[in-house]
Amino acid sequence: MIDLRSDTVTRPSERMLAAMAAAPVGDDVYGEDPTVLRLQSRVAELFGKEDALFCATGSLANLLGIWLHVRPGTEVLCDAYAHIARAEMGAHGALHGVTMRTWTSDRGRVVAADALALAAIDCGPYLVETACIAVEDTHNFGGGTVQDFGELRALSTGARELGLALHLDGARLANACAVNGKSPADYGELFDTVSLCLSKGLGAPVGSVLVGSAEEMARAREQRKRLGAGWRQAGVLAAAGLVALEEQFERVADDHVAARALADAVAELAPSAVQVETVESNIVMIQVPDSAALAATLRDDGVLVSTIGPRTIRVVTHLDVSVEECRTAGRLIGQALTAN
Repeated sequence: MIDLRSDTVTRPSERMLAAMAAAPVGDDVYGEDPTVLRLQSRVAELFGKEDALFCATGSLANLLGIWLHVRPGTEVLCDAYAHIARAEMGAHGALHGVTMRTWTSDRGRVVAADALALAAIDCGPYLVETACIAVEDTHNFGGGTVQDFGELRALSTGARELGLALHLDGARLANACAVNGKSPADYGELFDTVSLCLSKGLGAPVGSVLVGSAEEMARAREQRKRLGAGWRQAGVLAAAGLVALEEQFERVADDHVAARALADAVAELAPSAVQVETVESNIVMIQVPDSAALAATLRDDGVLVSTIGPRTIRVVTHLDVSVEECRTAGRLIGQALTAN
Protein backbone atom coordinates (compact mmCIF):
# COMPACT_ATOMS: atom_id res chain seq x y z
CA MET A 1 0.00 0.00 0.00
CA ILE A 2 1.04 3.58 -0.70
CA ASP A 3 -0.33 5.13 2.50
CA LEU A 4 -1.03 8.83 2.01
CA ARG A 5 -3.72 9.26 4.66
CA SER A 6 -1.43 11.32 6.89
CA ASP A 7 2.19 11.92 7.79
CA THR A 8 1.39 10.29 11.15
CA VAL A 9 1.59 6.78 9.62
CA THR A 10 5.40 6.70 9.44
CA ARG A 11 7.45 4.02 11.19
CA PRO A 12 10.39 4.88 13.45
CA SER A 13 13.81 4.60 11.84
CA GLU A 14 16.40 2.07 12.96
CA ARG A 15 18.30 4.86 14.67
CA MET A 16 15.15 5.94 16.51
CA LEU A 17 14.50 2.40 17.70
CA ALA A 18 18.09 2.08 18.91
CA ALA A 19 17.87 5.42 20.72
CA MET A 20 14.60 4.38 22.36
CA ALA A 21 16.10 1.10 23.56
CA ALA A 22 19.17 2.83 25.00
CA ALA A 23 17.47 5.89 26.51
CA PRO A 24 18.18 6.65 30.18
CA VAL A 25 14.80 7.08 31.86
CA GLY A 26 13.18 8.17 35.10
CA ASP A 27 9.72 9.16 36.32
CA ASP A 28 8.54 12.17 34.34
CA VAL A 29 5.66 12.89 36.73
CA TYR A 30 8.42 13.58 39.27
CA GLY A 31 10.31 15.54 36.61
CA GLU A 32 13.13 13.01 36.78
CA ASP A 33 13.33 11.52 33.29
CA PRO A 34 16.68 12.73 31.88
CA THR A 35 15.78 12.07 28.25
CA VAL A 36 12.49 13.97 28.54
CA LEU A 37 14.34 16.84 30.20
CA ARG A 38 16.87 16.85 27.36
CA LEU A 39 14.13 16.92 24.73
CA GLN A 40 12.28 19.73 26.49
CA SER A 41 15.46 21.76 26.85
CA ARG A 42 16.32 21.24 23.19
CA VAL A 43 12.92 22.34 21.89
CA ALA A 44 12.78 25.35 24.24
CA GLU A 45 16.22 26.35 22.94
CA LEU A 46 15.08 26.00 19.32
CA PHE A 47 12.20 28.41 19.93
CA GLY A 48 14.09 30.79 22.21
CA LYS A 49 11.69 30.03 25.06
CA GLU A 50 12.36 29.41 28.74
CA ASP A 51 10.85 25.96 28.98
CA ALA A 52 8.90 23.21 27.21
CA LEU A 53 6.55 20.35 28.08
CA PHE A 54 6.50 16.97 26.33
CA CYS A 55 2.94 15.79 25.63
CA ALA A 56 1.42 12.66 24.17
CA THR A 57 -0.36 14.43 21.30
CA GLY A 58 -0.63 17.70 19.43
CA SER A 59 -4.24 18.01 20.57
CA LEU A 60 -3.10 17.86 24.20
CA ALA A 61 -0.35 20.41 23.60
CA ASN A 62 -2.90 22.76 22.00
CA LEU A 63 -5.43 22.11 24.76
CA LEU A 64 -2.88 23.14 27.36
CA GLY A 65 -1.59 26.08 25.33
CA ILE A 66 -5.04 27.59 24.92
CA TRP A 67 -5.93 26.86 28.57
CA LEU A 68 -2.93 28.88 29.71
CA HIS A 69 -4.34 32.01 28.10
CA VAL A 70 -8.14 31.66 28.10
CA ARG A 71 -10.05 31.42 31.35
CA PRO A 72 -13.66 30.10 31.31
CA GLY A 73 -16.03 32.71 29.97
CA THR A 74 -13.48 34.35 27.69
CA GLU A 75 -12.67 33.41 24.11
CA VAL A 76 -9.99 32.41 21.66
CA LEU A 77 -10.18 33.61 18.06
CA CYS A 78 -9.12 31.29 15.25
CA ASP A 79 -9.74 30.37 11.62
CA ALA A 80 -13.03 28.57 10.94
CA TYR A 81 -11.15 25.47 9.74
CA ALA A 82 -8.44 25.54 12.40
CA HIS A 83 -7.49 22.20 13.87
CA ILE A 84 -8.35 23.40 17.38
CA ALA A 85 -11.88 24.22 16.22
CA ARG A 86 -12.56 21.34 13.85
CA ALA A 87 -10.47 18.33 14.79
CA GLU A 88 -9.90 18.30 18.55
CA MET A 89 -13.29 16.88 19.51
CA GLY A 90 -14.56 20.09 21.12
CA ALA A 91 -12.13 19.52 23.98
CA HIS A 92 -11.41 23.20 24.60
CA GLY A 93 -15.06 23.88 25.38
CA ALA A 94 -15.93 20.52 26.92
CA LEU A 95 -12.97 20.36 29.30
CA HIS A 96 -11.87 23.96 29.82
CA GLY A 97 -14.98 26.08 29.23
CA VAL A 98 -13.31 27.95 26.37
CA THR A 99 -15.46 29.87 23.90
CA MET A 100 -14.26 30.09 20.29
CA ARG A 101 -15.08 32.66 17.65
CA THR A 102 -13.78 32.28 14.11
CA TRP A 103 -12.90 34.20 10.98
CA THR A 104 -13.10 32.91 7.42
CA SER A 105 -10.08 32.83 5.15
CA ASP A 106 -8.66 31.73 1.83
CA ARG A 107 -7.17 28.27 2.47
CA GLY A 108 -6.49 29.11 6.09
CA ARG A 109 -4.20 32.03 5.32
CA VAL A 110 -4.20 34.62 8.11
CA VAL A 111 -4.87 38.27 7.36
CA ALA A 112 -3.84 40.11 10.51
CA ALA A 113 -6.34 42.94 10.12
CA ASP A 114 -9.25 40.50 9.77
CA ALA A 115 -8.27 38.57 12.88
CA LEU A 116 -7.63 41.67 14.98
CA ALA A 117 -10.91 43.23 13.88
CA LEU A 118 -12.77 40.42 15.65
CA ALA A 119 -11.17 41.09 19.02
CA ALA A 120 -13.52 42.21 21.77
CA ILE A 121 -11.65 44.26 24.37
CA ASP A 122 -12.89 45.95 27.56
CA CYS A 123 -16.45 44.76 27.01
CA GLY A 124 -17.62 45.05 30.58
CA PRO A 125 -20.47 42.72 31.62
CA TYR A 126 -21.97 42.66 28.14
CA LEU A 127 -19.88 40.68 25.63
CA VAL A 128 -17.47 37.77 25.69
CA GLU A 129 -13.96 39.12 26.16
CA THR A 130 -11.20 38.03 23.78
CA ALA A 131 -8.17 36.59 25.56
CA CYS A 132 -6.15 34.90 22.82
CA ILE A 133 -5.70 34.51 19.07
CA ALA A 134 -4.60 31.12 17.71
CA VAL A 135 -2.96 30.48 14.34
CA GLU A 136 -2.11 27.22 12.56
CA ASP A 137 1.04 26.88 10.43
CA THR A 138 1.03 24.99 8.17
CA HIS A 139 -2.75 24.94 7.89
CA ASN A 140 -4.00 21.37 7.65
CA PHE A 141 -7.48 21.79 6.19
CA GLY A 142 -6.29 24.69 4.07
CA GLY A 143 -4.15 22.17 2.19
CA GLY A 144 -0.79 22.69 3.87
CA THR A 145 -0.88 26.47 3.53
CA VAL A 146 2.21 28.27 4.81
CA GLN A 147 1.33 31.48 6.62
CA ASP A 148 2.76 34.75 5.36
CA PHE A 149 5.35 35.72 7.95
CA GLY A 150 4.71 39.43 7.46
CA GLU A 151 1.06 38.89 8.38
CA LEU A 152 2.11 36.90 11.45
CA ARG A 153 4.40 39.74 12.50
CA ALA A 154 1.59 42.26 12.04
CA LEU A 155 -0.75 40.01 14.02
CA SER A 156 1.77 39.72 16.85
CA THR A 157 2.28 43.48 17.01
CA GLY A 158 -1.46 44.15 16.99
CA ALA A 159 -2.24 41.48 19.57
CA ARG A 160 0.36 42.82 21.98
CA GLU A 161 -1.02 46.33 21.61
CA LEU A 162 -4.43 44.93 22.59
CA GLY A 163 -3.04 42.87 25.46
CA LEU A 164 -3.94 39.55 23.82
CA ALA A 165 -2.01 36.30 24.02
CA LEU A 166 -0.98 34.41 20.88
CA HIS A 167 -0.81 30.63 20.48
CA LEU A 168 0.66 28.88 17.44
CA ASP A 169 -0.50 25.42 16.50
CA GLY A 170 2.78 24.54 14.84
CA ALA A 171 2.08 20.84 14.38
CA ARG A 172 3.74 21.00 10.95
CA LEU A 173 5.92 24.04 11.60
CA ALA A 174 8.98 22.22 10.25
CA ASN A 175 7.23 22.22 6.87
CA ALA A 176 6.63 25.96 7.07
CA CYS A 177 10.28 26.59 7.98
CA ALA A 178 11.38 24.50 4.99
CA VAL A 179 9.31 26.73 2.69
CA ASN A 180 10.05 30.21 4.03
CA GLY A 181 13.52 29.74 5.53
CA LYS A 182 12.42 30.98 8.95
CA SER A 183 13.63 29.32 12.15
CA PRO A 184 11.60 28.14 15.15
CA ALA A 185 13.13 31.04 17.08
CA ASP A 186 11.63 33.48 14.56
CA TYR A 187 8.19 32.10 15.44
CA GLY A 188 9.03 32.02 19.13
CA GLU A 189 9.53 35.78 19.07
CA LEU A 190 5.98 36.31 17.80
CA PHE A 191 3.96 33.81 19.85
CA ASP A 192 3.56 33.31 23.59
CA THR A 193 3.13 29.54 23.26
CA VAL A 194 3.81 27.15 20.40
CA SER A 195 3.06 23.46 19.92
CA LEU A 196 5.31 21.33 17.68
CA CYS A 197 4.36 17.81 16.64
CA LEU A 198 7.15 15.23 16.51
CA SER A 199 5.01 12.44 15.07
CA LYS A 200 3.92 14.04 11.80
CA GLY A 201 6.51 14.99 9.18
CA LEU A 202 9.34 14.50 11.68
CA GLY A 203 8.63 10.78 11.92
CA ALA A 204 8.67 10.09 15.67
CA PRO A 205 6.16 7.46 16.81
CA VAL A 206 4.51 9.60 19.51
CA GLY A 207 4.55 13.09 20.93
CA SER A 208 4.30 16.85 20.69
CA VAL A 209 6.04 19.59 22.64
CA LEU A 210 4.54 22.80 24.00
CA VAL A 211 6.89 25.75 24.58
CA GLY A 212 6.47 28.96 26.55
CA SER A 213 7.66 30.69 29.69
CA ALA A 214 8.86 28.73 32.71
CA GLU A 215 5.82 29.84 34.70
CA GLU A 216 3.45 28.78 31.91
CA MET A 217 5.06 25.36 31.54
CA ALA A 218 4.85 24.76 35.29
CA ARG A 219 1.13 25.49 35.15
CA ALA A 220 0.71 23.36 32.03
CA ARG A 221 2.50 20.44 33.72
CA GLU A 222 0.05 20.60 36.62
CA GLN A 223 -2.96 20.74 34.29
CA ARG A 224 -1.56 17.89 32.18
CA LYS A 225 -1.53 15.72 35.31
CA ARG A 226 -5.03 16.88 36.22
CA LEU A 227 -6.23 15.67 32.84
CA GLY A 228 -4.75 12.24 33.51
CA ALA A 229 -1.92 12.79 31.02
CA GLY A 230 1.08 12.49 33.29
CA TRP A 231 3.39 9.72 32.16
CA ARG A 232 6.27 7.91 33.75
CA GLN A 233 9.34 6.61 31.87
CA ALA A 234 8.50 8.71 28.82
CA GLY A 235 12.16 8.98 27.90
CA VAL A 236 11.77 5.98 25.60
CA LEU A 237 9.51 8.23 23.47
CA ALA A 238 11.48 11.43 24.00
CA ALA A 239 14.56 9.68 22.60
CA ALA A 240 12.76 9.19 19.29
CA GLY A 241 11.79 12.86 19.33
CA LEU A 242 15.40 13.93 19.73
CA VAL A 243 16.41 11.82 16.73
CA ALA A 244 13.49 13.23 14.76
CA LEU A 245 14.63 16.80 15.40
CA GLU A 246 18.17 15.97 14.36
CA GLU A 247 17.40 13.85 11.28
CA GLN A 248 14.12 15.09 9.92
CA PHE A 249 13.58 18.80 10.53
CA GLU A 250 15.20 19.88 7.27
CA ARG A 251 14.43 16.65 5.39
CA VAL A 252 10.69 17.50 5.27
CA ALA A 253 11.45 19.61 2.17
CA ASP A 254 11.69 16.30 0.29
CA ASP A 255 8.04 15.66 1.11
CA HIS A 256 7.10 18.93 -0.59
CA VAL A 257 8.78 17.75 -3.79
CA ALA A 258 6.80 14.50 -3.58
CA ALA A 259 3.53 16.36 -3.01
CA ARG A 260 4.09 18.54 -6.06
CA ALA A 261 4.95 15.48 -8.15
CA LEU A 262 1.70 13.84 -7.08
CA ALA A 263 -0.33 16.96 -7.83
CA ASP A 264 1.28 17.27 -11.26
CA ALA A 265 0.44 13.64 -12.03
CA VAL A 266 -3.20 14.16 -11.07
CA ALA A 267 -3.40 17.37 -13.10
CA GLU A 268 -2.09 15.68 -16.23
CA LEU A 269 -5.19 13.47 -16.33
CA ALA A 270 -7.77 15.49 -14.35
CA PRO A 271 -6.67 19.14 -14.42
CA SER A 272 -9.84 20.45 -12.79
CA ALA A 273 -9.40 18.24 -9.73
CA VAL A 274 -6.34 19.93 -8.24
CA GLN A 275 -4.86 23.41 -8.11
CA VAL A 276 -1.19 22.59 -8.48
CA GLU A 277 -0.10 26.14 -7.73
CA THR A 278 -1.60 25.93 -4.23
CA VAL A 279 0.55 22.94 -3.19
CA GLU A 280 2.99 24.62 -0.83
CA SER A 281 4.10 21.84 1.49
CA ASN A 282 3.22 18.15 1.94
CA ILE A 283 -0.58 18.24 1.70
CA VAL A 284 -2.64 18.05 -1.50
CA MET A 285 -6.40 18.59 -1.58
CA ILE A 286 -8.18 17.00 -4.55
CA GLN A 287 -11.75 17.77 -5.57
CA VAL A 288 -13.75 14.70 -6.59
CA PRO A 289 -17.40 13.82 -7.32
CA ASP A 290 -17.67 11.30 -4.46
CA SER A 291 -14.82 11.09 -1.96
CA ALA A 292 -15.93 7.88 -0.24
CA ALA A 293 -16.35 6.02 -3.52
CA LEU A 294 -13.02 7.23 -4.87
CA ALA A 295 -11.21 6.32 -1.64
CA ALA A 296 -12.63 2.79 -1.90
CA THR A 297 -11.49 2.50 -5.53
CA LEU A 298 -8.03 3.75 -4.66
CA ARG A 299 -7.75 1.29 -1.78
CA ASP A 300 -8.35 -1.52 -4.27
CA ASP A 301 -5.58 0.01 -6.40
CA GLY A 302 -3.16 0.07 -3.46
CA VAL A 303 -3.42 3.73 -2.44
CA LEU A 304 -4.81 4.98 0.89
CA VAL A 305 -6.18 8.54 1.13
CA SER A 306 -8.29 10.53 3.59
CA THR A 307 -11.75 11.88 2.83
CA ILE A 308 -12.34 15.48 3.85
CA GLY A 309 -16.03 16.02 3.30
CA PRO A 310 -18.14 14.43 0.56
CA ARG A 311 -16.20 15.86 -2.40
CA THR A 312 -12.62 16.26 -1.23
CA ILE A 313 -9.81 13.81 -0.65
CA ARG A 314 -6.57 14.70 1.09
CA VAL A 315 -3.18 13.16 0.46
CA VAL A 316 -0.20 13.79 2.71
CA THR A 317 3.36 12.90 1.72
CA HIS A 318 5.95 11.77 4.25
CA LEU A 319 9.29 10.08 4.73
CA ASP A 320 7.95 6.56 4.10
CA VAL A 321 6.79 7.27 0.52
CA SER A 322 9.12 8.09 -2.35
CA VAL A 323 8.64 10.68 -5.07
CA GLU A 324 8.07 7.88 -7.59
CA GLU A 325 5.43 6.25 -5.37
CA CYS A 326 3.70 9.62 -5.16
CA ARG A 327 3.77 9.99 -8.94
CA THR A 328 2.24 6.53 -9.20
CA ALA A 329 -0.46 7.45 -6.69
CA GLY A 330 -1.17 10.66 -8.61
CA ARG A 331 -1.60 8.73 -11.86
CA LEU A 332 -3.93 6.25 -10.19
CA ILE A 333 -6.03 9.09 -8.74
CA GLY A 334 -6.18 10.78 -12.15
CA GLN A 335 -7.13 7.54 -13.86
CA ALA A 336 -9.86 6.86 -11.30
CA LEU A 337 -11.28 10.34 -11.85
CA THR A 338 -11.38 9.94 -15.62
CA ALA A 339 -12.51 6.30 -15.75
CA ASN A 340 -16.10 7.28 -16.37
